[in-house]
Amino acid sequence: MPIAPENMTKYPGGSIRSPEWRRIRSEIQRRASDRREGSPLYPDCRAPDGAPHPETGGPVVLTVAHLDHDPANNDRANLRLLCQRCHNAHDAPHRRATAARRARAAKAIADLFGKDGE
Repeated sequence: MPIAPENMTKYPGGSIRSPEWRRIRSEIQRRASDRREGSPLYPDCRAPDGAPHPETGGPVVLTVAHLDHDPANNDRANLRLLCQRCHNAHDAPHRRATAARRARAAKAIADLFGKDGE
């Protein structure tokens, strides 16, 4: 799942491509020895980078997850190296809640100003 543009600037250096974020990501990868660290939903998942995922069979792609979903909180205890499957599963409830808030806000604006924006 791509990072929302409004969240990109919350990463160190303003981007996931910045030297600061790359340094943090490398630090987390070294800590985990390039094997995922287990997620809250799948604590035993330890698939190595590039290997076939034991559940999906697809290649493992490791990503750094913010456990509290706040890209500005880069406390190392808040960061965990996860495979994409576990990262997406961890983020799914947060994404659903965010989508619901945006839908409610859009409906409220439409109710306030009329469906034609009047």
